[in-house]
Amino acid sequence: MPHYTSYDTAELSYRVREPRDGSGAASPPLICLAGGPGRDAAYLGDLGGLDAHRRLVVPDSRGTGGSPPASDPAGYAFPALAEDLEALRRHLGVERFALLAHDAACATAQAYAATHGEHLTHLVLVAPGSRLQGELPTDAEEIFESRATEDWWTDAYVAVHTLPTVTDLTEVRDLLRRAAPMAYGRWEAPQQAHAATEPDQLGPVPRAGFWQGIDEPARLALLDRLRRTTVPALVITGDRDAVSGMRAGEFVAASLPTAVLRPLHGVGHYPWVDEPEMFRPLVEEFLTT
Repeated sequence: MPHYTSYDTAELSYRVREPRDGSGAASPPLICLAGGPGRDAAYLGDLGGLDAHRRLVVPDSRGTGGSPPASDPAGYAFPALAEDLEALRRHLGVERFALLAHDAACATAQAYAATHGEHLTHLVLVAPGSRLQGELPTDAEEIFESRATEDWWTDAYVAVHTLPTVTDLTEVRDLLRRAAPMAYGRWEAPQQAHAATEPDQLGPVPRAGFWQGIDEPARLALLDRLRRTTVPALVITGDRDAVSGMRAGEFVAASLPTAVLRPLHGVGHYPWVDEPEMFRPLVEEFLTT
């Protein structure tokens, strides 16, 4: 895997998916940030086929994939991860690029847009949370409760309510496996195969450090800069997302002056897994406008 040197001389890894249409380096890059937080970026896959006509550049954040742990715990916080992204941009030699982020990485992407927005052509936020906006809506719980008739639900319910009391990593991974169906629009073979990778892809230390050191003045200052950014933004939510819900996406879109909010029907937390033929054209159309 290729590496780049970040702001503190750390050598961080990234992977490149060349476009399948053969356009190669002529294809504009789409940098894709994995969430979790602290999850190996391999779970993004080809994002439902977005590599058909576009070069995907997928960095491993600190302490995940091929990237080493942070020497300073502050390096795991999302504003620092945004500076890693700026270092990657410089390494790639691109002046402007499109950015896609999923889940918790949407906070990193918003921090980048607020501090380096002049380098962005487009911003795509998939299944974001709204902690940066100071909002913690509860509709994800309502979505979860609405699916109580599905076969997997009782076991997932027990797992979800046991997780906060467990510290043993092996037990945490087992509970995550049992809770996995709630993150998808349906629980079929593609979803099951995708979910099977999660327990071994999580980094507990990067996860714990993602929000550390972000006090209220820092959050408000970042949010104020974000409200003045002009980068075109697309916010995608799913009406079966029992992880982030849909209201969080509404709060995120409201804090971006140029954002378009697109809720998808029958889609959970991973829309490119549930409905790739719905997700991919939506993103492609936005990126080419």
